Amino acid sequence: MASPPVGLLYDERMCAHATPNGESHPENSDRLRSIWRKLRQQGITDRCVVMEAKEAEDKYIASVHSQTHINLIKTISSKELDSRRHKIAREFNSIYFNKGSSESAYLAAGSAIEVTEKVAKGELSCAIALVRPPGHHAEHNEAMGFCLFNNVAIAANYLLNERPELGIRKILIVDWDVHHGNGTQKTFYDDSRVLFFSVHRFDSGSFYPSGGDGAYCMIGEGPGQGYNINVPWEHGRCGDADYLAVWDHVLIPVAESFNPDIILVSAGFDAAAGDPLGGCSITPRGYAFLLEQLKRFAQGKLVLLLEGGYNLSSIANSVLACAHVLLGDEGYSRKLDTKPFESTWRVIQLVRDELKNYWPVLSGKIPEEELKNPRSISDLQLYWSSDSESDVEEAAGPGGTIPSGAEDVSSRLSELNIADVASTSATSSNEVSEASVPWRSVLSKADVWYASYGSNMWLPRFLCYIKGGKVEGMNIPCCGCCDTSTPKDIMWRKVPHRLFFGGMCDPCWGDGGVAYLHPQRDEKERVHVCIYKITLEQFNDILLQENSFVDEVNALGKISSPLIDLSGLDLLSEKKSLILEPLKSSWYSNVVFLGMEDGIPILTMTCKMSDIDRYKSGELVLAPPAKEYANTIIKGLVGGKQLTEDEAMDYINAASSRKL
Repeated sequence: MASPPVGLLYDERMCAHATPNGESHPENSDRLRSIWRKLRQQGITDRCVVMEAKEAEDKYIASVHSQTHINLIKTISSKELDSRRHKIAREFNSIYFNKGSSESAYLAAGSAIEVTEKVAKGELSCAIALVRPPGHHAEHNEAMGFCLFNNVAIAANYLLNERPELGIRKILIVDWDVHHGNGTQKTFYDDSRVLFFSVHRFDSGSFYPSGGDGAYCMIGEGPGQGYNINVPWEHGRCGDADYLAVWDHVLIPVAESFNPDIILVSAGFDAAAGDPLGGCSITPRGYAFLLEQLKRFAQGKLVLLLEGGYNLSSIANSVLACAHVLLGDEGYSRKLDTKPFESTWRVIQLVRDELKNYWPVLSGKIPEEELKNPRSISDLQLYWSSDSESDVEEAAGPGGTIPSGAEDVSSRLSELNIADVASTSATSSNEVSEASVPWRSVLSKADVWYASYGSNMWLPRFLCYIKGGKVEGMNIPCCGCCDTSTPKDIMWRKVPHRLFFGGMCDPCWGDGGVAYLHPQRDEKERVHVCIYKITLEQFNDILLQENSFVDEVNALGKISSPLIDLSGLDLLSEKKSLILEPLKSSWYSNVVFLGMEDGIPILTMTCKMSDIDRYKSGELVLAPPAKEYANTIIKGLVGGKQLTEDEAMDYINAASSRKL
């Protein structure tokens, strides 16, 4: 007897959701069309049962969303709201509406229900639903992150609550989108019928959707305790080897124990190589590996529901690879070109330790042979760009991993000479030359002033970055610099910039914002800075620690290329600001030139200008600092004889309360 066919859902009507005036946006209809075009060209559509979308009924959407939210999405495209639609969209985080939004949202949710039901019934063996707008960020009463209705959550609830006769009692939701599926997590946080697994960039809570929801310690509550699994990457560039390590040592063992009746994949492809928003490097072959592993469960009942993915070539090639897997075409060799990062093994062990009481299969340590020769931070592509960069830049073509324009930067970096030794060429995102570049000895002879405007204004706190350790109030210690020499001099200045506090959580200080300096000068503002005379080598090590890229001294010692070298200093004096590409999605990826003191450059680190726009729009959150963090800033200002304690508190409150 022949196996049931593979389903493929595509409906041009979902392309009607667009920006109101045709503005450029990464989440656009070309995403669906590029996938559909690729699948047709490769003959995939002829081998599948092609389906059209059906609109979801309100009663099924209501299993996830409030009536207020349903009413909003239902009416947002009406003529009555033409004049208010844009204003309403601005009340949400990263959302736009137009005349096609309502129908598209209802079709996306209905498509999710349609394909999951047919797979559950056995009419289809498995399926891919090419839907938009995406859904996994949408919460009970809020659209956010390009998502209007939570498609995967609506489909899961439909099977569990509306069609019990189909025998679906346990559902595994695998979210491999590069962003955490906060909306899906919250829907099932106390439900043991759904095992929610998300692997995503976290970057200490600074990567979208920001905050602590995506942390590994968020494991569910009540009956759902242990049924929420987050694997939070510490940085970008994670690729096939990193994801497969998570599959081998977390997801697959737990899936075997859970034994799901069906698997729904929140299939975002923005962790793909070349994606302009994700910064990771999964290949189409990598996605095929991940999906092949999941086919072992639930009698192969798999449904892929499209989420993110913003490089048209990457998303089309990745979906094509997944389609080949579902059709049973010959698999790919699992031979990998790289090893997982050191941080990947660290995160996996943290996840296993957190969940081992709920899933005994996760007890024990990772085998030593797996941990041999991992990639470290030194394997990251190190190059910089001017502050004109955008978070949504054109990405590489098929198989590429370097964003548009990076080739020029790479060429420039490869031509740099440090003590007559050529710097490593940044032409690959996964590998660098093993030849040792003696940059430390050279940069140890060059001095800079590091200007601190946050907790580092208090000398004992700053010395944690130099010598390692932590002060009272810090939750985690610093590893310290390779060169632990104390600053050669300390001064105080006031600089014409704006101080503000942003973010919801800092793993070092807890809930609350951290200090940022507005990258642009503002002669109406004055910010207190404590400037430390240190070496350029030390400044590089502090940059990495500030952006949560290392936590061991030996990891710092292995870095083969600096983030800022002597030529970078020259460029900074000209451009006034440089974006550090390996730190691009981190908190302090922008190095800003504040002037000179005694012929030595004054440098600080802060957010990108594109982040300022995100703070203004509400996509990123302005928030006052945690109590311990604020107290440390006060200690610095008072100890440095800049302000009294009351004045320092007023200074922080003023910076926290004003909008940008």
